[in-house]
Amino acid sequence: MTTSTALAPVAEPTPAASRSLLAACLTHALHDGYTDGLYAFLPVWQAQFGLSYAALALLRALYSGTMGGLQIPADRALRKQSPRTALMLSTLVAALGLLIMALPLGFAGLCVGLLVAGVGSSIQHPRGSMLVTDTFGKTSRRPLGVYNFSGDLGKAALPALVAVLLPVLAWRPLLALLVLPGLAVAAALWTLAPATRSVRPAAPSQRSGGMRRGFRLLTLIGGLDTATRMGYLLFLPFLIHGKGGGSPTVGIALALLFIGGALGKAACGGLGERLGVVGTVIATEGATALLIAATLLTPLNATLVLLPLLGIVLNGTSSVLYGTVPELAEGDTGRAFAVFYTFVIGSGGIAPIIYGAVADHSNQTVGLLAAAATAALIVPLVLLLRPHLRHGATA
Repeated sequence: MTTSTALAPVAEPTPAASRSLLAACLTHALHDGYTDGLYAFLPVWQAQFGLSYAALALLRALYSGTMGGLQIPADRALRKQSPRTALMLSTLVAALGLLIMALPLGFAGLCVGLLVAGVGSSIQHPRGSMLVTDTFGKTSRRPLGVYNFSGDLGKAALPALVAVLLPVLAWRPLLALLVLPGLAVAAALWTLAPATRSVRPAAPSQRSGGMRRGFRLLTLIGGLDTATRMGYLLFLPFLIHGKGGGSPTVGIALALLFIGGALGKAACGGLGERLGVVGTVIATEGATALLIAATLLTPLNATLVLLPLLGIVLNGTSSVLYGTVPELAEGDTGRAFAVFYTFVIGSGGIAPIIYGAVADHSNQTVGLLAAAATAALIVPLVLLLRPHLRHGATA
């Protein structure tokens, strides 16, 4: 965005707008917490079911692949439904998926539960984003940043809770316990989320073919950024175990990474105003590649110190990319967000399978280095995005 836009005063939101933003943020925090909380279960599932790294990534992809692949169908199917209906349905279906996983149905039940939970979370992203956009209109950039940040709060809280409770509870009862926050959020949405559908018309398209290419390039960069993040998260619990850390330490490591990620959303927003989209992405992706390599070489305590710094750059880039979607969209911002989420979430599901296969045929270190190389690959790609942005590199 231009500097004048960045410094423009923002009107105080109405109570109804504040409730809508809170509804979207609560839903986002819960679903992102569910999504990343599953990483703490990976070592337990690997041990119980005898899974390879690639098989573990495939198992994880049942959730993330379903969530990513159904973004556009969910957006289309629920456009006529109120935000209250869509977000409550999303939350209850995701909680149902966790409940199915908690039942003693063996490996098949675990797979079915992951699929059902993925269906629920597929609804949340496009509908939550559009609730914020419909509520705030042309002043939605900052509220969208708050919505994006709220997901990191869930990522920081639930994985840490899971890892702390895993030594105390078996994994199935713990999954059943995680259903309760879902029910609580669904109850809160009944009061907070609007009961009627917005009728705000989509803005007419003013984009050229160059802008269409720009959006595709932005989506590719977002997919590679997510692939890097999900690849690192796949190996992080095993990296910590390999350095002598137990399950509580894994939870601490995930929390440190996600807390850094939450800080990165705010830090990279300010950095984007100074360096622009291109400069910010070059800085964050270069630092991501270097810090991933550094966590391979350091002892446990030093790795824990590095993780918040890695989280800032590993997760902060997505805030800059996400905020650029409306600029490169072609009028239908809701569809643009659905397409963007489809690609980046799908990439996040597929890429760890590739990284896992690499690790299975070599070792964990090579898999982590492959994730670092993906971050480095983004640097030349983002230079190609410059001509498609307003005033070159300015967000």
